[in-house]
Amino acid sequence: MAAMGYAPLAEVTLPNGRRADIMALGPRGEIAIAEVKSGVLDFRTDQKWGDYLPYCDAFYFAVAPEFPQAILPIEPGLIVADGFGGAVLREPPYTPLVGARRKALTIAFGRLAAMRTSGAG
Repeated sequence: MAAMGYAPLAEVTLPNGRRADIMALGPRGEIAIAEVKSGVLDFRTDQKWGDYLPYCDAFYFAVAPEFPQAILPIEPGLIVADGFGGAVLREPPYTPLVGARRKALTIAFGRLAAMRTSGAG
């Protein structure tokens, strides 16, 4: 996500109680979420990805190069990554958040980042 110009945080709890694997803030305030799938079983047993959509402008699945991409839905974006880097293979649709939700999420994101940096959170 950083290579795409986003400032990422891992394991971010959303207002609906779900925890995003990666939430990232873009240079123009856009919010992206990436759901990391470790394998086919992880994908098939965890179908909560739709619960993340109301909290981001763009949603991606992030998988390893050997992951069978054909089983993923085609709507979200797709990032393929390993320990050395990653590439966006498919851009997601951009669905802008409403202003009040963007503001609340951005403030919460900034506070979480500051708390983690200071060691208080």
